[in-house]
Amino acid sequence: MIRVLIVDDEALVRSGLRMILEAAGDMAVVGEARDGDEAIAAAVRLRPQVVLMDVRMPGTDGLTAAARISAASDGPGVIMLTTFDLDEYVHEALRLGAVGFLLKDTPPRELAAAVRTVAAGQAILSPAVIKRLITSFVDKAPSRAESARGRLASLTAREEDVIRVLARGLSNAEIGRELKLTEATVKAHVSRLLAKLGLANRVQAAILVHDADLG
Repeated sequence: MIRVLIVDDEALVRSGLRMILEAAGDMAVVGEARDGDEAIAAAVRLRPQVVLMDVRMPGTDGLTAAARISAASDGPGVIMLTTFDLDEYVHEALRLGAVGFLLKDTPPRELAAAVRTVAAGQAILSPAVIKRLITSFVDKAPSRAESARGRLASLTAREEDVIRVLARGLSNAEIGRELKLTEATVKAHVSRLLAKLGLANRVQAAILVHDADLG
């Protein structure tokens, strides 16, 4: 069973998320929290594999809590819950270690699939929504773009091909089909380029590509 912690200041939202996840059959909601402070304590105490975290809450907000929880070497994967008017906060959360985000009106099947993806150690990259987030709110200041391009310059030509396609939200299998590589080869390229760039996950890689204005 996938252990999930739900964090939202609205009881109705927490209840709805609990019903959806527990109906999936392979997930157990091990706890709920109403704010960031409760979330940080619950993550340590309950050791969930995945945390669904609202962005805006009273007291310690989701952004701060996500950063604290994600900082632990063996911590859970944090998925931010948001609406488009909070996109800029989600972008910052991704930089701080959250592995993705979901809109609060995400269909139940997609919500469950996203939790499974993060529990398996992967990041969530929604091609349509994450691209809108990044391109809308990334500060394209020359210094940031120049720095991002400098980091990407260390990649081989093939690694650059892979990271450009990865930034569009494609899975390893989809990247392989587009670049005519085996899925295992793509996986090896992704692991190598993440290590070379000092990135925690695919979401941060996508942000770096868009910072460099190469996406």
